[in-house]
Amino acid sequence: MSGSVKSYAAVDLGASSGRVMVGRVGPDSLELTEAHRFANRPVRLPEGLRWDILSLYGGVLDGLRAAGQVDSVGIDSWAVDYGLLDADGALLGNPVHYRDSRTEGVAQKVWATVPAPELYAATGLQYAPFNTLYQLVADRLTGAQRLLLVPDLLTYWLTGEQGTELTNASTTQLIDPRTRGWSYDIAERLGIDLGLFAPLRQPGDPAGLLRPEVLEETGLTGPVPVTAVGSHDTASAVAAVPASGERFAYICTGTWSLAGLELDAPVLTEESRAANFTNELGLDGTVRYLRNIMGLWLLQECVRAWGDPDLGELLREAAAVPALRSVVDAGDARFLAPGRMPERIAEACRASGQPVPVSPAEITRCILDSLALAHRKAVEEAQRLADHPVDVVHVVGGGTRNALLCQLTADACGLPVVAGPTEAAALGNVLVQARAHGLVSDLAGGRDLLTRTQQLTRYEPQGDPARWREAQARLGGD
Repeated sequence: MSGSVKSYAAVDLGASSGRVMVGRVGPDSLELTEAHRFANRPVRLPEGLRWDILSLYGGVLDGLRAAGQVDSVGIDSWAVDYGLLDADGALLGNPVHYRDSRTEGVAQKVWATVPAPELYAATGLQYAPFNTLYQLVADRLTGAQRLLLVPDLLTYWLTGEQGTELTNASTTQLIDPRTRGWSYDIAERLGIDLGLFAPLRQPGDPAGLLRPEVLEETGLTGPVPVTAVGSHDTASAVAAVPASGERFAYICTGTWSLAGLELDAPVLTEESRAANFTNELGLDGTVRYLRNIMGLWLLQECVRAWGDPDLGELLREAAAVPALRSVVDAGDARFLAPGRMPERIAEACRASGQPVPVSPAEITRCILDSLALAHRKAVEEAQRLADHPVDVVHVVGGGTRNALLCQLTADACGLPVVAGPTEAAALGNVLVQARAHGLVSDLAGGRDLLTRTQQLTRYEPQGDPARWREAQARLGGD
């Protein structure tokens, strides 16, 4: 491998903000710095909730300008959403937001043609009302000649080349996780034209060069290649889990909590479907076997409703509130839509006969206890369903900044929690680029480099685990 240090721009787009990070990678070094951060503000139009994709693209260009000269660019983002292009490659409209209401009731129509157990056995994807499959059944595709998932759309604007990166494609519910290719039978039965999708790309594949117009606008000197990474941000985040061996669980924390295991093969049993686990694709033939949990979205929405109080002070006050006084099901679809989150959490506690949290500190503690409880349930059930025991839980992403949540997760799971890195998706993005250019050997080599170079914090479990079983029983089962 080369002994030189190279620089990689990681465009990492989350549901509430985007960032362009620069990773400088050598054989024994990995440094990540932030070049530019920008808001991701959806827009509610008369026709529904939409992503402001042009603003995001502008943020990407600003970030590349701030990053300076780099050896490659990679893009990851949230999953399932897409832009539609006409025959000339022009965008037909702002991509629809996954929280838009247009997919309400669509799943039942799909299941009338392909029953839910059969759909799961073929695609391995958990039910979520916003899965791309349901969006496509609900969408009016008039004039659409091409569908590009969000990171592939931005890559197309940067390079002029179209592709569909595999890890993100696996969230569409149109991929067979056993063959890692399209599920043609499912698509045909539902009348979905897979010809709308550009050819599949693997993480590490070349995705084109920055167009001359992009070079001019960003001030970069070409040629600058764009590299396909794990373009689903969770795929990139899991690639940056600083684990050794196979006996680990992970929780990618942020707006969502994605809790599960890294496996060699999907788990497609009916029991797995009933438990709402998903089989998404990762690097090097791996499967991300995980459950989607509502995540820090619950707290973000409450903080917004409260007028953005100081988060550090709020968490200190929450730490003083008695533990597990009230909990809610953090996976409940009632919390999916924005608005009135403190009231909805209070209503859920009232409906289940628990004390109703009133103050911001009490509601915050309820949220964090509930998230830790959901993490516990997901980690325990994943081990059982996949017959894959673990010794440690790795927490990566934005939630690593929340020490209370990390400690509660260790307490709930009864396992050590290793927290970090915080910018896991960006680091995984960088590592795939570095690997494509010969600076990292493989997935294990990248994780070893992370362990040696990134700040990690270990939390040991404390307290009586029986109290978590009792809290789970309040929500129905353990």
